[in-house]
This record gives sequence, C-alpha cells and structure tokens, in this order.
Amino acid sequence: MPTAHVTCPTIALPPYHVTTDEICADIVQARPELPHLAASLRIARSTQVASRYFCRPLQDPSIGGDAPITERNRVAFTEASALALKAAHQTLQETGMDPKAIDCIVTSHTTSWTVPGLDVHLIETLGLRPDVRRIPMSTLGCAGGAHALVRATDHIAAHPGSTVLVVVAEVLSTVYSHHDTTKESMIYKTLFGDSAGACLVTDTPLGPGLRLESTWEYLLPDSRNRYAGRLDQAGLHFDSEKSATAAIGDIMPDLRRFLAQQDLKDVEFTVLHPGGPRIIVDAETGLNIDQEPGLDDKAKATRHSWASLREEGNLGGVAVLSVLARTHDDPPAHGARGLLLGFGPGFAAAAATARWGTGPSDTTPL
Repeated sequence: MPTAHVTCPTIALPPYHVTTDEICADIVQARPELPHLAASLRIARSTQVASRYFCRPLQDPSIGGDAPITERNRVAFTEASALALKAAHQTLQETGMDPKAIDCIVTSHTTSWTVPGLDVHLIETLGLRPDVRRIPMSTLGCAGGAHALVRATDHIAAHPGSTVLVVVAEVLSTVYSHHDTTKESMIYKTLFGDSAGACLVTDTPLGPGLRLESTWEYLLPDSRNRYAGRLDQAGLHFDSEKSATAAIGDIMPDLRRFLAQQDLKDVEFTVLHPGGPRIIVDAETGLNIDQEPGLDDKAKATRHSWASLREEGNLGGVAVLSVLARTHDDPPAHGARGLLLGFGPGFAAAAATARWGTGPSDTTPL
C-alpha cells in the first residue's frame, strides 16, 4: 500500500490546569463519608498523572457538580467543537493548506454525542468544500486517534493525491462524577483530561514526521465488557472489569504476528496510547522494548507516552496525536522503524508500522 505521510499534530488544550492534589481534595470534600477513603485516594494517585487540563473549572456543575446528562452533553460538544476548531485551524495555518484543498475529513469524538456530528460542524466552520468526503467516528473512545490515522491511510490508498484532515476531540472531564465511588471510578477521576488534536495525512511529505506503511485493526473476542461506557441521568460513566487489566497481553500474540509479517523485529520508537501506567508497561513487555536494566527514562522508546500521561493525563482518542506531537520535539533518527498503537473499548486496537522521515527535501532513502 502507498505510504501515508502524517504532519506534526496540533494539540489544543483548554485553560484550566488541574492537579491530582486538587482532585483528591475535591473527592475528600465531596465524599468524606466514603469507606476506606484513604485507600481510594491512594488508588487515585496510582495513575501517575500529575496534572491535566479541563475545559471548565473543577467545581463547575458539569464536572464536579450535579449537572444532568443533558447539560453535561451540551457542555461536552460545545467545548469539544471549540477545541477541535482551534486545532484544525492551526494545522491548516501551519501547513499553509487551503481549506478548499482538503479532500476528506476524519473525525472522532465519544464524550459529546450529537447529530449532526463534529465532522459537519468543522466543514461549515472551517469552510471546507461541500463535496469533501466524510469519515465520522463517535464510539471509539481512546482508540479514536489511532483508528482515525488508519482510516486516513486507507483513504490515501484508495484516492491517491488526496489530502486528509484528521481531527479528534474529547471532553473527558464531563465523565467526572461524585456519584461514582468504585475503585475504577477513582482511577478515571484522576486519569482523564480534555483536548483536541489535528493533523494532515497525504501521500507526499509536507515536512518531517511519521510515514505509515501498513495498518492493523483488531477486536479481542468476547471483550466488549472489559471497558464500556454507560449513560444515566447523572451523565456518562466508564466501567471496566477486572479482566481489562490483562487486555494488552491478550492481544499481543496477534500483534506480534502482524509485526513479523511486516518484518518489524526491533521497534526503535513508539507512538503509543498512554492509557495508564499498566497499559504502557504491558505494551513494553509484550513488544520486548525498553527492557534493558537501568535504561534511562529519557532513552525509552515509550518516553513520550510517559511524559504525556504525567503532564496531560489520558486524553482519550487525542492521546496518540499528543504523543506524536512530542515525538516531533525529540524525534528518532531518519529512517528509524517504529509502531503507532492505540487501544480502546471493545477491547479494540489499531496500529500502523511506520518510519520516521526528516522532510520533503531529504534525499536519503527511507
């Protein structure tokens, strides 16, 4: 299949910087009667997330308050579409791309159900052509960014010469709820952050970055309840079973077979979804990367995933784009082979083998 070239993603973060200490204090204030409160706070801190960004203050009714699902959903789409527009507009500006030159738009957003969706909103607000092809996705959750790049790669293969705009936005702060007091919900309270990300995918390089060569999609059999969303009058909730912690290991045999077919034996860099510490560690183990004793964190092939998790939390579908943006700031060598990999509810995975290129003017073969 033709190589798909991905520009440096633009990441739009909202204005409210929220620390884990602030979230733990909010839990104590809202639910002081919780049994085993100290244990709940230790669980919350185990995410290793130091901070994240929210679209509204922590005490806003749509986050730490009692706003109903209708209000939370309205806020989620209002804020997600604003962040998505900001990220997409900046991507077009930085690449010098005329909005009318966009041939296809791929979008993903899960926390803000609406009809028409984010794709229609962006076509109108960005001034894209009315005949632009649309690939809207709305239930992929954390896998949204990786799946969006896979769909864009497929489109490039089917329509050579096309320019694809990828935009992902999530307002995961609206999942925050003091109605949820399970162990899993304490993790999600401190894990999630809000953001949007955008990039272009083309069949010729517009600058340095990722060159996607082959793609892989996988749905783990009988896994739809391992991670799942649930709606009620209080809002959107994420639930997970105990077996969810084993999901990464369960998909690894099939992923390794795909990598063997692509003759990718040594993964030199990763663009890995930072869903949480266990996800990153299990991916490192399953892919046999970063296993050297005493390896400095700054040398890890997963270092950008760890940094994104600490500083921004789990950004859902945007997370892979955030990790890719960080990779541009500290890139691998020209021609290095790597793996883009995202996970989400289902339990679903999307991946692409890739090489790193330094730009359209570089004549060194990949």
